[in-house]
Amino acid sequence: MEIKDNTFARQFETTVEKGLVSVEYSFQEKKIFLTKINTPEEFDNEEFITQLLCKIMAIAIERKLKVVPILPKIVVFFKKNPVYKELLPPGIRL
Repeated sequence: MEIKDNTFARQFETTVEKGLVSVEYSFQEKKIFLTKINTPEEFDNEEFITQLLCKIMAIAIERKLKVVPILPKIVVFFKKNPVYKELLPPGIRL
């Protein structure tokens, strides 16, 4: 899976057979706020979304960013993948 960081649209993007999958974000200081996941209409592949979020976490680690999960689906991702909890800013509890 190849991920593009579309800084103009403020989203990470990847292409699937049915279209574009993206995760919208915003920045504040050294934090990235993951705000929305966009998928094609009939796309329902939770495993793919999990893999995409894992790759985004790797990008956050590489860029030394803290991750603030705004979207409930991303909060669930953090709960299921405690290895990434170190990316949460101090004071954020799930």
